[in-house]
Amino acid sequence: MTVPATNGRAGRGDRAVEVEVPATSANLGAGYDVLALALGVSLRVRVEASTTALIELTVEGEGARELGPDRRNRFLVGLRAGFAEAGIDARGLGWRIRMENGIPLSRGMGSSAAATVAGLLAAERLSGARLGADRVLDLATTIEGHPDNAAAALHGGFVLVGRVDGGLRVLRLEPPPDLVAVLFVPERHLVTAEMRRVLPASVPHADAVFNASRVGMAVAAFATGDVSWLAAATEDRLHEPYRAGVFPALPALVAAARAAGALGACLSGAGSTVIAFARSIDAARIEAAYRDAAAVVGERGHTRTVGLRTDGATARLT
Repeated sequence: MTVPATNGRAGRGDRAVEVEVPATSANLGAGYDVLALALGVSLRVRVEASTTALIELTVEGEGARELGPDRRNRFLVGLRAGFAEAGIDARGLGWRIRMENGIPLSRGMGSSAAATVAGLLAAERLSGARLGADRVLDLATTIEGHPDNAAAALHGGFVLVGRVDGGLRVLRLEPPPDLVAVLFVPERHLVTAEMRRVLPASVPHADAVFNASRVGMAVAAFATGDVSWLAAATEDRLHEPYRAGVFPALPALVAAARAAGALGACLSGAGSTVIAFARSIDAARIEAAYRDAAAVVGERGHTRTVGLRTDGATARLT
């Protein structure tokens, strides 16, 4: 698929770069917009300058029939933003882009953030600029609207992120060993912007206190390796009860995972994926419980178990 690129000055078009960015799960229950975790699923992109002023895009895997070289493509948005930050007008440069995407779209696994980060890192390498992780996160947050998925995609592991004195600060922790994510990935697409619109403008004070305690428990679980905190840490009163009105299968799927031995379970990001944390030995039982619950409520989808990713995004010139 190709579209014309506009005229302008290109920068360092003789280079090619390969970028790999992990999927992520944000919120993790109570940590709305502040907690996220990198998952062992990834987006891989190779991008190089074309000899024509065209954008040639090939996509394999998730989104192969949905992603095009247009303004909605977050990789291209990130690529152009990265070049602009480096002081380079790349509007007239054509690109050959090949994506191998393992991250489902509009399922709460950070596909948009991964593409944005991939584009920014590709621009950083191709331009020769040294933007640095902090600036890449700032730019990704400006594009995405919130920093949680982008921070986990950049840094890997478990992250707590928030604004302090006008800037973003990130605390990164290693996931406990042998902890896996057991996923139910529905066929249903849920758009983040639409899932945010169902949330109330204010919540009861008691619910805010409840969630504040649970965010602390999530940090305790990953800081100490004591996974017994995860059952309570993945409880939420700020967003999941409201989003269940759009995604009514959510409570049944979470309950099924917990009953089957999950250490904790919740909606992944804005959904529709449901994520459960477990020891690897328990993963098959939890997958079976998901399937049984989904059959009862009539929710079509598939299950999979993935590791928790300790390393973040990478980019290298080729």
